[in-house]
Amino acid sequence: MAKYDIIVLGSGPGGYVTAIRAAQLGFKAAIIEKESLGGVCLNWGCIPTKALLKSAKVFDYLKHAKDYGLKADNPDKDFNAVVKRSRDVAGGMSKGVQFLMKKNKIDVINGHGTLKKGKKVEVKDDKGKSETYEADHVIIATGARSRELPNIPQDGKKVIGYREAMTLDKQPDSMIIVGSGAIGSEFASFYSDMGTEVTLVEFQSNIVPVEDEEVTKQFARIYKKKGVKVMTNSSVESVDTSGKKVKAKVKTKKGEETLEADIVLSAVGIKSNTENIGLEELGIELEKDKIPVNDYYQTKVPGYYAIGDCTHGQALAHVASAEGILCVEKIAGQHVEPLDYGNIPSCTYSNPEIASVGMTEQQAKDAGYDIKVGKFPFSASGKASAEGQKDGFVKVIFDAKYGEWLGCHMLGMGVTDMIAEAIVGRKLETTGHEILKSVHPHPTMSEAVMEAVADAYDEVIHV
Repeated sequence: MAKYDIIVLGSGPGGYVTAIRAAQLGFKAAIIEKESLGGVCLNWGCIPTKALLKSAKVFDYLKHAKDYGLKADNPDKDFNAVVKRSRDVAGGMSKGVQFLMKKNKIDVINGHGTLKKGKKVEVKDDKGKSETYEADHVIIATGARSRELPNIPQDGKKVIGYREAMTLDKQPDSMIIVGSGAIGSEFASFYSDMGTEVTLVEFQSNIVPVEDEEVTKQFARIYKKKGVKVMTNSSVESVDTSGKKVKAKVKTKKGEETLEADIVLSAVGIKSNTENIGLEELGIELEKDKIPVNDYYQTKVPGYYAIGDCTHGQALAHVASAEGILCVEKIAGQHVEPLDYGNIPSCTYSNPEIASVGMTEQQAKDAGYDIKVGKFPFSASGKASAEGQKDGFVKVIFDAKYGEWLGCHMLGMGVTDMIAEAIVGRKLETTGHEILKSVHPHPTMSEAVMEAVADAYDEVIHV
């Protein structure tokens, strides 16, 4: 029986990062993966969706070439080539993870892993052959998959999840997207920009409902302007796939109506991959579909840990990576502090993008803070005007008494690359005045952060 210091079950952005950090710390590490290295994020999520969105953004530029003094008459697209590029990007990244495994001398074990007592994992390969491995520490990083609602059963053809949405062999003329979180909003952006007639159905009163209310309202206006039909306070009650098109019964405040489309995409969240991995044999009971862990990701069974989407933290790739690193550093005896889940950025890579960290304005008020709020619209930004991307704004929220940076919310071009300033600033307990007095380069989109802070302190120049 092969023996390791650390075995990681699952090779997503939580798992493979954990294994690499373990190797860096001198541990003999192995990673078990039943599909492709990189997991869902790299192969079926974060990376390939961004490739699709980039193609849609370029196509959108071509359609508006005359706005930039250019000619691109009747631009067209090759949908299958767009999908192929996305898959090629994902494939290249997966090969990159394979290289990192070899570089760090991490053993990759292919097959389905089942946890056993005594810090063992049984792995069955695709030919049915089983082998058992032992470790001092076993880290569960099995991730999650598309959640399937009983009233919207997925058949993989007319009613699909995010995997199928990335690899359709034909672009649909019309699509109903159920759920307007990051996944639903990104696919609405991609398919709408590519020319599909999109209807976005959201149960709550605003799309992207976890974001600040001002962001959600302007985001909805932008989507409606680009032709997306936005239905809030609505729910898909049932789907009928018997005809050529899908018929979806949608319950709204005004009553029930029937929508027709080529495809229904269910984007209503995720389901943790916790079945058939041996948790019951170990005596690990789930809490609301998640594996309960302490601040350092230890389960109640000594020697077994869990990170990423199968635990209670935010289901984000960067969270899984951070949890895995913290977990193995704790195992190595390093001094580590629990992850601050209040300073985790949220990003939606739509057109335009959304990025946020910390409290919304309403959350800050509900927490009892006396606040200062600043806002700077990209319509007043020279760089945004030059780019032809004036939609959106930067909004900042500070504690009026001490100047603590409570929250930052962005909507616009490239804001997912700008939010890091707020994350680092909050980590370092930076005050509003320190940001205000930090000179930002002009002309850039990022100077909108400084301008928004200036607005909060009644010193704004350009609005």
